[in-house]
Amino acid sequence: MQLPAAYPEPPDTGHTGERMKIVDLIYFNAGGGHRATAVALGAVLRQRKPEWQVRLVNLFEVLDPQNRYRSITGSAPEDWYNKRLARGWTIGMAPELKLLQTVIRLAHRPLVKQFQQHWAQTEPDLVVSLVPNFNRALFESLASALPGVPHVTMLTDLADVPPNFWIEPDQDQHFICGTPKAVEQARALGHAEERIHATSGMIIRPDFYDVIRLDRARERHRYGLDPLRPTGVVLFGGHGSKAMLGIAKKLAESTQLILFCGHNKALARQLRALPQRAPRLVIEFSLDIPCYMRLADFFIGKPGPGSISEAVQQGLPVIVVENAWTMPQERYNAAWVRDNHLGIVHGSFRTIDRAVAQLLSQFEKFRVSVRSIDNRALFEVPEILDDILDEATRIHSDEAQAACHPPRFLRTSSSAAAAASTSASLSD
Repeated sequence: MQLPAAYPEPPDTGHTGERMKIVDLIYFNAGGGHRATAVALGAVLRQRKPEWQVRLVNLFEVLDPQNRYRSITGSAPEDWYNKRLARGWTIGMAPELKLLQTVIRLAHRPLVKQFQQHWAQTEPDLVVSLVPNFNRALFESLASALPGVPHVTMLTDLADVPPNFWIEPDQDQHFICGTPKAVEQARALGHAEERIHATSGMIIRPDFYDVIRLDRARERHRYGLDPLRPTGVVLFGGHGSKAMLGIAKKLAESTQLILFCGHNKALARQLRALPQRAPRLVIEFSLDIPCYMRLADFFIGKPGPGSISEAVQQGLPVIVVENAWTMPQERYNAAWVRDNHLGIVHGSFRTIDRAVAQLLSQFEKFRVSVRSIDNRALFEVPEILDDILDEATRIHSDEAQAACHPPRFLRTSSSAAAAASTSASLSD
C-alpha cells in the first residue's frame, strides 16, 4: 500500500537493512501548546535518537484528510477555540468540555475505524499522544490495528481533569506525567507503576535552556526600556488576549512592560496607542521569546502550563489569576504556583497593580523558589520513550521466537489486513 505524501516510506538504517523505528507525535492546534510541545520534543528526539524517524501528526488531518470541514466552514476545527482565547471568552468552558466529551463518546466507533485505517497505512512503532479527550479511541484503534505497538499519553498539562480528559482507566498503556499530582491521578485510576513515568516538569523549547551571557542594561536601552526599572513580561499564548489591554492601562504609570501579542496584530496596534508613563515594548509574533524574557524580572499572564514553565525556566516569578474564566485544565496550575511559592495568584487582573507591588515586596523570596525548580523534562522524555520502545521490541521478539514466526510488530505481516478485519468486526 502506498503511503500518503506526508509519510514517506521509512528508510533503512544502513547496510544491515534494518528498518528505522518510527515514532509518531500526535498533536492538534487548539491553544498552541500541544503543537509547541510536539515541535520541541520532535527536535530533541531527532538530535538524540537519529536512528528514529520522528513524525509530527496533526490529529484533525487524520480525521479529515480531505479538509472537508475547512471547505464547508471556511476555518479549521480549532480556529473558534483559538479566537475565544484571544478575546478572553473562556467562561463556561467546563460545561462545553463535557459536551465535547459526550460527542466524542458518541462518535467512538467511527473514530476508532478512522484511526485504524491510519495506523494500517502509516505503521508507526511508537505512538505518543500529546492531546486530551481522544486517547480512548487512539489507544483502542492502535491496539487492534497494530498489536504490541506502545501507546503513550504525555500530559501537556500539569494535572489531569478527570474523568476522560488525559488519563483513561483500564488501558494497558504508558503515561508521562510532569508533576506529582498527575502521577497520583494515574495511580488512582489503577495504572501500574511501571507504566507511569514521572518527569521534572513540562516540555519546553530547547532554546529556553540556552545559557547566554547578556548585558541586560544595554539590551534594555536598545529597545527603549529603562535599564533600572523592574520589568514585567506579559504573555497570553500565541494569539494574545484582550486582558492585556487592561493590564497595560493599570500599569501604564508605574511598571515597565514587554507585551507579546503573537499573531494578534490588532491587539499590538491598540497597545502601542495607549498612553503611558512607564516604558513599554510591544512584540508581535516572534521566535525569540527566551531572549526577550531574559530582559524581564517577572511574568504576568494566564496560568498556561507552557508559559509559566517557560517563565520559571528563565528565573521569573509569576503573577497569574484564578477565577470563573480560568479554563478547567489550567485551574490546578494556580495551586502549583502557590504551593511552590513561585509567585502571586489573584482573582482578577483588575488588581494587577497590587499584585505587582506584592510580588516586588517579596521578590527575592520568590526568585529563590523559582530557581529551585529544575525542569529537565525535554531531556528526560527521550530516554523514557527509548525504554518503552526497547521493552516492546524485546517482548515481541521473545513472543516471535516462542511461536516460531515473526510478530506483526516487526512488520513482516500485513497490518493493513489486521486493521481491515477489525474494522469489519466493528461494523457487524
